[in-house]
Amino acid sequence: MEVKNKILLIIFAICLISSSILAFMPVNKICGDQVSSCSIVQHSKYESTLGINNSYFGVIAFTLLIFLLISNSRKPEDYKKLILNIVITASAIAAIYFIYLQLFIIKAICPYCMIVDTGAIAALAIILVTRKNEN
Repeated sequence: MEVKNKILLIIFAICLISSSILAFMPVNKICGDQVSSCSIVQHSKYESTLGINNSYFGVIAFTLLIFLLISNSRKPEDYKKLILNIVITASAIAAIYFIYLQLFIIKAICPYCMIVDTGAIAALAIILVTRKNEN
C-alpha cells in the first residue's frame, strides 16, 4: 500500500471512530452538560439532514471510503479512484459547511465534529497534492 493510501486510511479510521462516537454514544456522555460547546452543537437544528443525524452519514461515508481505499490498493480500478475522489470531495465540502455553521451560526465547537471535518479536508488536500505530483 502506498504511503498516501496509508495516511488516508489512518485519517478515515480516525474520522470513522469520531463519527461512531457521535452516532452511537449519548450526547451527555461525550459532551458533558447541556451548556458545553459540544452539547450545543449536538442539540442544534443542524444536527441532522433530512431527519437523519449527520454522524450516521459520517459512519457510512468513512466506512465506504475505507473499503474503497483498501479495495483500490489491492486491485486498482479507475471507477474506484473516481468514487473515492467524489466521496472525499463531497465530504470536504460538507466539512467546510459544518465548520462554518459551528463558527459563525451556532457559535459553538464540537471537538469530535472538528476531528471529522478536519480529517475530511486533510484527505482532500492529500488527494489534490498527490494528484498534482502524479501529473
